[in-house]
Amino acid sequence: MEKNGNNRKLRVCVATCNRADYSKLAPIMFGIKMEPEFFELDVVVLGSHLIDDYGNTYRMIEQDDFDINTRLHTIVRGEDEAAMVESVGLALVKLPDVLNRLKPDIMIVHGDRFDALALATSAALMNIRILHIEGGEVSGTIDDSIRHAITKLAHYHVCCTRSAEQHLISMCEDHDRILLAGCPSYDKLLSAKNKDYMSVIRMWLGSKEMVRVMRKKGIEHHPNFRAVKHVPFDQFIQLVAHAGCMIGNSSCGVREVGAFGTPVINLGTRQIGRETGENVLHVRDADTQDKILQALHLQFGKQYPCSKIYGDGNAVPRILKFLKSIDLQEPLQKKFCFPPVKENISQDIDHILETLSALAVDLGGTNLRVAIVSMKGEIVKKYTQFNPKTYEERINLILQMCVEAAAEAVKLNCRILGVGISTGGRVNPREGIVLHSTKLIQEWNSVDLRTPLSDTLHLPVWVDNDGNCAALAERKFGQGKGLENFVTLITGTGIGGGIIHQHELIHGSSFCAAELGHLVVSLDGPDCSCGSHGCIEAYASGMALQREAKKLHDEDLLLVEGMSVPKDEAVGAVHLIQAAKLGNAKAQSILRTAGTALGLGVVNVLHTINPSLVILSGVLASHYVHTVKDVIRQQALSSVQDVDVVVSDLADPALLGAASMVLDYTTRRIC
Repeated sequence: MEKNGNNRKLRVCVATCNRADYSKLAPIMFGIKMEPEFFELDVVVLGSHLIDDYGNTYRMIEQDDFDINTRLHTIVRGEDEAAMVESVGLALVKLPDVLNRLKPDIMIVHGDRFDALALATSAALMNIRILHIEGGEVSGTIDDSIRHAITKLAHYHVCCTRSAEQHLISMCEDHDRILLAGCPSYDKLLSAKNKDYMSVIRMWLGSKEMVRVMRKKGIEHHPNFRAVKHVPFDQFIQLVAHAGCMIGNSSCGVREVGAFGTPVINLGTRQIGRETGENVLHVRDADTQDKILQALHLQFGKQYPCSKIYGDGNAVPRILKFLKSIDLQEPLQKKFCFPPVKENISQDIDHILETLSALAVDLGGTNLRVAIVSMKGEIVKKYTQFNPKTYEERINLILQMCVEAAAEAVKLNCRILGVGISTGGRVNPREGIVLHSTKLIQEWNSVDLRTPLSDTLHLPVWVDNDGNCAALAERKFGQGKGLENFVTLITGTGIGGGIIHQHELIHGSSFCAAELGHLVVSLDGPDCSCGSHGCIEAYASGMALQREAKKLHDEDLLLVEGMSVPKDEAVGAVHLIQAAKLGNAKAQSILRTAGTALGLGVVNVLHTINPSLVILSGVLASHYVHTVKDVIRQQALSSVQDVDVVVSDLADPALLGAASMVLDYTTRRIC
């Protein structure tokens, strides 16, 4: 038996208050029932399960062939807050006798209902271990306060998302007693859509208040509407899986429905804090008919990709294994993991083994790189390949490299929180889509990077432009740390940029902000890969320097004494720089022109944005910085000539910036 110090079966009490929490608890109950050699199951039913207005839903528990040990009538009739408080009080009066009789080893409580708070309070005061399902989530209403109160009473936690796990950790809960399992209902949801559903839809074409409004307006007599007290869960999920749209403010809309990609319109603010898939459209101020109708026109009939934010279909096996690992000999008293009051560098091995990390991907014009990056910005391991020329080869290589890096992270005891991608081109970071790219990266238009990586790795994915990522890297790890306003220019195969204004990254209305490489500095300059001419990138990028180096080499004007280029080696920017260092006047002139073009672009930036610092990063930055400063002294207004221009001290700004998207978002409740 998979037990730690337990020489008998674990007696588990599952308490269910309503049909919603039963849909999450039932898969666990079935799992417990299937392993009688490990568990004894007691079922307590209370709350709205026993109310006729809500369909007497305790019957579906009986139909599932569970023995109900105890029925507790705990609902005080009424529509106001006082009735809710009285219901909690009534439950607190009745529960002690039940718990004294059942004597469970552990009670499983779900969610954030007031009934669940009464259950957790009773069990905690009677020294009964509590396992709380779906703690750590945020919805944006009084439910949050109740949910977090139950968290503080519970001894063990089963959460559904990585963000919820981080919230629990930030609430000082013991990490060893937190299980990231996913939502138990997803074990059924992810396999439900292909079942026969037409008979269900023919059978069924709310809350009491909703029914009351429908009756008042006569809507219930319309042939396209039907008000019901209760729809069995198996039939309900078939309805939402094949619906054109779901409208309401239930957590089901933002959680379970994502498993099918059904469009959802979430009304009001009740669920506004929850993590949602792209299928959810929020109408926060649903005060007019027009807003809801407009949302319906946008959403109805769409089909979104399946969202696995809340689970991957394997929650119950994880939960059962977690239950078996509970050692009843351990002290019952909870331990809270408070952060240190003052800075304390821990040398504890457990702290070292729990390294929070990110997978970072840098997709440039030449190379494709993947790295494991720690919270401190240390590159634990890096992988580099040439960037393929076709979309299919490129996306397959990204997936392959990320899978290999994720497997290696396990061996290195690095806990991957998510994936950040830095890529050339114009990016919609909200959707994780590369909108279009220049000729530097071929077949890279309208590319959804988030979905294939998220589906393959089961991790959250962030995507942004490489210039923006360089700015994010400086903000978190580099010389922009703590600055309110600064600009980064990244020099490589192309030229990119990023703007930090009031501590935030600027994307622009069409995600085209900070395309600094395509500032035009000459009306009759060389052609640029963007289709224009005279851009900074056409002068100062690695690709532009390679073009000029080839011209010199073809004219036998590149090589000087002490230089040679092997026949099998392509002439590039590195040879131009080497020639300039060895005194080649033409090479020096080309670098000076490139630096001047970059400097003129920086002057335009200073006059437009007026940042407090300009950071040059990338392999060419050190070769340009002095020329850029000279151009500023000669061309800029006196009011901005004091702005400092520095060379980044970060070795891999694009990778570090990609990692920072993950680390900043997933740990925002900790740091």
